[in-house]
Amino acid sequence: MTKFTSSNAAFAAMRPMLVLVFGLTACLLPARAADAPWVAATDSKLRLFGGTVKTKDGEQLVAGIQLLMDDGWKTYWRNPGDSGVPPQFDWSGSKNLKEAKVLYPAPYRFADANSTAIGYSGGVIFPVKLIPERPGEPIELKLAFDFGLCKSLCIPNTAKLSLKLELGAALDDADAKLLNAALDVVPQPVAPGALPAIGKIEAKFDSDKPSIVIEALYPPDATATDLFVDIADGTYMPVPKALGPLADGKQSFALNFASKDEAKEIKGKALNLTLVSDRGSREAVWKAE
Repeated sequence: MTKFTSSNAAFAAMRPMLVLVFGLTACLLPARAADAPWVAATDSKLRLFGGTVKTKDGEQLVAGIQLLMDDGWKTYWRNPGDSGVPPQFDWSGSKNLKEAKVLYPAPYRFADANSTAIGYSGGVIFPVKLIPERPGEPIELKLAFDFGLCKSLCIPNTAKLSLKLELGAALDDADAKLLNAALDVVPQPVAPGALPAIGKIEAKFDSDKPSIVIEALYPPDATATDLFVDIADGTYMPVPKALGPLADGKQSFALNFASKDEAKEIKGKALNLTLVSDRGSREAVWKAE
């Protein structure tokens, strides 16, 4: 038989109170975001995770689509370049979801067979800003994610991912750092007085060799400077060709079209111009006229 000392007896008397206090404390703690299982794909794995993060605009409910690839494998940006397939995100099976806005970290170009592709290697997280239909209620995310993986050839993949998010659910520290790091490398809108920025644009649609020449402005000491162009409706856009190195903070890129008919396809459309550098990345919109 256990022999109680005075301290044992005191603890025994306090036990119901401690259970009550700890129970109340657990109720008062912020809800934790649900764990997201990894799903296997071709020489890669991926998961869907999310929760509330602090941004410059306040707290925001954000999910992340994390794709980790084995050495040598790459995946594609929204304009995949001369080859490859852009990722596709189908949220139609979700509940209480008004909008899921997928954001793209700044990409880079890489050789793909005998052409140039645009995308990511090693790993990438696509942040997704979420807006519920009914504020205050949980969101049940159902995602059908189609994406291409490239090494010596391109392999299409489809993954089914799901996640239930309570509003205000807190991410653990590791996942919060991952999401904030991914948000940090999403290009920001161009802003007056901020670099990178767009300088002059010259369109030659009626030339025998139609092209668009875009002057990009970067901090003079920037490195890894590049420019990518896409159109929201998926209209094909050639990969920009650098016309020379960065000099005095300026670098020009040419988009060369195969024919006048190809160039006419983009007239009147809004082009998204993504300027990339190690000193930050920004996006501008220019209407082709």
